[in-house]
Amino acid sequence: MALGAWGAVNGLAVATGPLIGGAIVEHLSWQWIFWLNVPIGVLLVPLARWKLAESRGPNSRLDVVGTVLVSLGLFGIVYGIIRGNTDGWSSGPILTAMIGGGVLVMLFVLWELRTREPMLPMRLFRNRSFTGVNVASLLMALGMFGAIFLLTQFFQNIQGFSALQAGIRMLPWTGMPILVAPPAGMLSDRIGGRPIVIGGLFFQALGLAWFAEVTKVGVSYSSQVPALVLGGVGMAMFYAPIANVLMGSVSTEEQGIASGANNALRELGGALGWPC
Repeated sequence: MALGAWGAVNGLAVATGPLIGGAIVEHLSWQWIFWLNVPIGVLLVPLARWKLAESRGPNSRLDVVGTVLVSLGLFGIVYGIIRGNTDGWSSGPILTAMIGGGVLVMLFVLWELRTREPMLPMRLFRNRSFTGVNVASLLMALGMFGAIFLLTQFFQNIQGFSALQAGIRMLPWTGMPILVAPPAGMLSDRIGGRPIVIGGLFFQALGLAWFAEVTKVGVSYSSQVPALVLGGVGMAMFYAPIANVLMGSVSTEEQGIASGANNALRELGGALGWPC
């Protein structure tokens, strides 16, 4: 239930983000989007130090080698994904970044298997629940972020809406977590998180299939609303219980590791969604 409420707050942020961003792009300039975060960060730093309790796992040593390998590896992969269309997927810098990043990630896995205090114990992936949650998070982010990005471009560049108007038209998707996440979180306490997560993936897939069927240059907005709602319901149903399922798949002292791995794979999925 608590994670459902947390999901609703995240949903509020997701819903207001395109509106605020659209207004800034339309009336100021897109660079102001980055400056807007500066005062927010300045205010949140002392608030976090005041209110957030510190927690630590049993391993207090930093896995320096593992940190460097996975950071550089993921940087190379994401850089290649982002610059692939611009520089050409077969160009030297992109191939170097993608192949080099993949090699570094493999070296990271080998290092984690042999080091005594790994930052991400590979044995966690023997747990089917842990592996399944992470694969689902990567795929959900791939479909969701890619679709939201392309739909925003479709509203503006194809249908001629302004940035603010596009943000308003995305509300049936981005606003659904405010309504759906709290009951989805409470329901997961009663019947378990897995059925809710599977339902979320189903609704997300159904929404994307609807878009694939109806989207064309002259499509009416009313024809897209059901797909937007389905995508929003799926996103809310997925993210409300997913943290609970993830945390339940590992021991208490390894929950921070599990959360970090899941967030990294989700962001990787989001990057993969853009060119896909």
